[in-house]
Amino acid sequence: MSAIQTYVRTTAPRGRETEQVGPFLATYSPGTPHPMLNYAIPDDGAKPTAAEIGALTAAYRRRDLLPRLEYFTDVAPDLEKLLVEAGYELERRVPLMTCAPAARVDKPAPAGIRLREPESAEDFRRMRSAQNTAFGEPAEIGDEEVEQLKAGRQAGVRHLLAEDLATKTVLGGGLALEIVDGTTEIAGIAVLEPFRGRGIAAALTSHLTREVHEAGAHTAFLTPGDLGIGNVYARVGFRPAGECVHLSLS
Repeated sequence: MSAIQTYVRTTAPRGRETEQVGPFLATYSPGTPHPMLNYAIPDDGAKPTAAEIGALTAAYRRRDLLPRLEYFTDVAPDLEKLLVEAGYELERRVPLMTCAPAARVDKPAPAGIRLREPESAEDFRRMRSAQNTAFGEPAEIGDEEVEQLKAGRQAGVRHLLAEDLATKTVLGGGLALEIVDGTTEIAGIAVLEPFRGRGIAAALTSHLTREVHEAGAHTAFLTPGDLGIGNVYARVGFRPAGECVHLSLS
């Protein structure tokens, strides 16, 4: 768990501003107040004082951002109680799942569906638009975000989209972040609602996981947003390994 938290502590700051506030690494994404892109990560074993929690809160308030944390409970087991005592509220508690090479179950794409890397700016735009729509977020994707996606690929991020062969419609996608010390995260697995239940999400997850294992990762991890997608991940070899909590102060 400490290795996985260290991975997040290493990769989350990419493209963000950061500062150390007591036992917290605070990250801020320029140009967006989205809470999933602005959050703090505690040090292993963090037991902050009330003053240190207050300083973290103030750091986000100064930027007109929601004070927020995401972390794996096993690495800072005393922290949640201290944050709640300071007024923070639990947003959600999600499982952490991991997959080692020996546990992976390969799942092919269903008939009529092709999985491929984005090949152009338009591919990136359509893939991210489908992901956003599947997650209930705005479908419009600006040129700056497209450039960020392309830059991510240069930094080792693997993107994969699912395409209907008959219509060339992009139905969803996913990504694997860069590998650091043998660890990587699978994220953003999303399929448009009309096309769910056909095995597309499982195929996307399986394909990306195989790629990172073949590239040298010994641990792939992910955090499913709900039980349904967690069951999909279990079918390709991911198993529960802990939990992640999201807390914030309104």
